[in-house]
Amino acid sequence: MTITTEGMDGAADVSSTLTPLPAPDSDIAGFLYLESRLADEARYSEWELLWADDALYWVPMHPDTDPKTQLSYIYDNRRRIKSRVAQLNTGNRHSQTPPSVMRRMLSNMEVVDSTADTVTVESNFAVFEYRYTQRIWAGRVVHKVRRTDRGLELVAKTVHLVGAGGPLDTLAFLI
Repeated sequence: MTITTEGMDGAADVSSTLTPLPAPDSDIAGFLYLESRLADEARYSEWELLWADDALYWVPMHPDTDPKTQLSYIYDNRRRIKSRVAQLNTGNRHSQTPPSVMRRMLSNMEVVDSTADTVTVESNFAVFEYRYTQRIWAGRVVHKVRRTDRGLELVAKTVHLVGAGGPLDTLAFLI
């Protein structure tokens, strides 16, 4: 597809070619839908099983930051993911008593990178959370999925919140 824009004088100014990015294969899309559903249904132990041993779950406070030198909402390695799930499974998180009811939607899935064994998919998302009042969390999520002999596993998940950097309510659930 070629896009041409006009300058202020009405003459053609810039011409560029835009190529749509491919959608993920159905097995990858299905895996990402499963990850979302398990989080929505508070099936935390099953959700945890989707993660690779070298996993990273990151929710930055600002785009284009270095999580090792700048503050993040969440920056969890595999061990911390396991700990987060253990806390959620206790039912003793006051910020989640009673637990939120959630449903999330993924849309506009695009494969932005792939190798022989990994696929990186970016998607828009919205999480509808209800706990005394309804809140909507939205943004762009980047999933890196690896194909293994055992099946698919989640290597990385980066959640770029629309409201990042501003005041946020608690993220005491899986975003």
